[in-house]
Amino acid sequence: MALKELIEIKFRLADGSDIGPNKYMASTTVATLKEKIIAQWPKDKDSGPKTINDVKLINAGRILENNKTLDESRLPVAEVAGGVITMHVVVRPPMNEKARAKQQDDSLRKDGCACTIL
Repeated sequence: MALKELIEIKFRLADGSDIGPNKYMASTTVATLKEKIIAQWPKDKDSGPKTINDVKLINAGRILENNKTLDESRLPVAEVAGGVITMHVVVRPPMNEKARAKQQDDSLRKDGCACTIL
């Protein structure tokens, strides 16, 4: 797939409505797509995502990683000329501060980075 080729993508929300379709460069990162989704989130819908970490993008049964580009994500439908890719959007429910702190603490323990500095 050529880097200058545009990929047409629409984002399917949980209620069946769509954002898009819009065209993106193959070099666009998944994080950038998530920012676009947040910016274009329908104003009439409650519980929209606040950050890119609140959004998961799923394509062909795979959760796409923020730091990967569309090209690196190897979108199987992108090879079909003129095809529109539908990505499913899953929004993480809002967490209270206590739950958010626990999640951050748990992720530090998994990474082995929780240290005490004296």
